[in-house]
Amino acid sequence: MMALFGTGAVVMRGAGCTINDMWDVDFDKKVERTKTRPIASGLVSRPKALAFLGVQLSAGLAVLLQMNPYTIFFCFGSMPFVIMYPFMKRITYWPQLFLGLAYNWGALAGWSAVAGSIDWTVALPLYAAGVSWTLVYDTVYGHQDKRDDIAAGVKSTSLLFGDHTKTVLSGFSAATISLMCLSGYMNGQGLPFFLTVAGAGSAHLLWQLKSVDINSPSVCWRIFKSNAWFGAIIFSAILADLAYDRITNTDDTEEQPSL
Repeated sequence: MMALFGTGAVVMRGAGCTINDMWDVDFDKKVERTKTRPIASGLVSRPKALAFLGVQLSAGLAVLLQMNPYTIFFCFGSMPFVIMYPFMKRITYWPQLFLGLAYNWGALAGWSAVAGSIDWTVALPLYAAGVSWTLVYDTVYGHQDKRDDIAAGVKSTSLLFGDHTKTVLSGFSAATISLMCLSGYMNGQGLPFFLTVAGAGSAHLLWQLKSVDINSPSVCWRIFKSNAWFGAIIFSAILADLAYDRITNTDDTEEQPSL
């Protein structure tokens, strides 16, 4: 199941990037960092990009069809967000919110793929935590291009928050940790999970906010990439909790007298 979701994530995120580049080709030509992208630079034509998108979506569908019927139907619900995201930066300063709604759909789909349904008391806080985290890292990412974005007419939370970015992202960071812990509580996670998420997870996000210089594109890029470590921290919290649960259950079994 993890292999399927890993493959699906790579394929569908790639499809999202293709859709984004097709929508934003005129904007990308005006932004220093993005003007060398394949479509914006003319290396790849729009018809070829559309054909490549077809291959990506077909691969994604092949992965999706391995899931149960509930998950297959549910996953189609993410497509409006995937398609809408590039358009949102034209009409709202909150395109990162729509990116989060699209990118974190897998948190819901993963539960349904395993259980055949969704326990919203667990999955919804997890989904909301992912959306909040996306607002943190993609706002930092957006500060790389803010000067070119203003000239091109592109909107973003980076421009909306401006000099108050660190203050606002502190709130979203706190929400990310709180919602992650709420999801863990509703799922019956143990002490290792909460210690790792609330301890190491909070420390990493705090480091990001203290270290980022929103006026330095190179620093923003470095901080953005460091979110891979935050993801690793959350994954390690799950593994640590799973290991702890198995050890304690084994000890309890061994202590029971035999009949």
